[in-house]
Amino acid sequence: MSQLVKNFSKRIGLVCILLLASLLTGCVDYDLGVNLNNANYGQFVQHIKLGEKLTSFSGDSVYEWLDSIERRAKELEGKAQRISQEEVIVTIPFSNGRELQRKYNTFFNSKNNSKSRSAKAESELPKIESNLQLSQSNFLLLVRDRLIYDLDLRSLALISSKGNVLTNAGSILDLEFNLNAPWGANSIQNESIEPLKNNKQLSWKLKPGQLNHIEAVFWLPSPMGIGTLLIVLFIVLGFYLRYSFMPDPRVQFSSEELGVKS
Repeated sequence: MSQLVKNFSKRIGLVCILLLASLLTGCVDYDLGVNLNNANYGQFVQHIKLGEKLTSFSGDSVYEWLDSIERRAKELEGKAQRISQEEVIVTIPFSNGRELQRKYNTFFNSKNNSKSRSAKAESELPKIESNLQLSQSNFLLLVRDRLIYDLDLRSLALISSKGNVLTNAGSILDLEFNLNAPWGANSIQNESIEPLKNNKQLSWKLKPGQLNHIEAVFWLPSPMGIGTLLIVLFIVLGFYLRYSFMPDPRVQFSSEELGVKS
């Protein structure tokens, strides 16, 4: 009889976990985006939206996590727009590939040793490894960019609270990485995930519990190269106008001298 009760209790527990997973479906929408205007300006944007069920279940810790995101954005000369208590949009600008690498990796791998409540809440979250690289090659008027992004989400295989496993993270986390370039981008085919292409945007659905690898190549206009070309064209045009439509003063002076002698 006791064995029957134990088996029944296990089944009830399993049903409760599955029910909780269905209630929490789509609890976190996390969109990451890198937007590039040219070789010398761009911004990366994060749009985070927490579902009501998750916030009511997790308590203040998720709000403290959003507060820490706002704080880190301001430390990197970015701005945060708090749409609501559960939704925030963070925008951080960069002026070149090196600055993008530094700010992006600093943002996602920052370690705050303060004893604030937000730091404590952040330390309780699963640790993820994020590494973005952007190499650039100059071709006078154009810059060839190659983006490599490795995001280790294996620590998110399971979501837990106070040591109790809740559910598979893939059922409650909707994670997406977007890349926007003026002339579009091409993905490298040796990726762990395939992107979706929408006009000039590439979008990758990130997989919780796995190592996500992204590679893409795109071209950007070079402001320095274009500026140099315009200066050269301006000089050439000046010489052309000077010698095509204006008389040579040396020739004019010689003609005046001949008139005086005659």
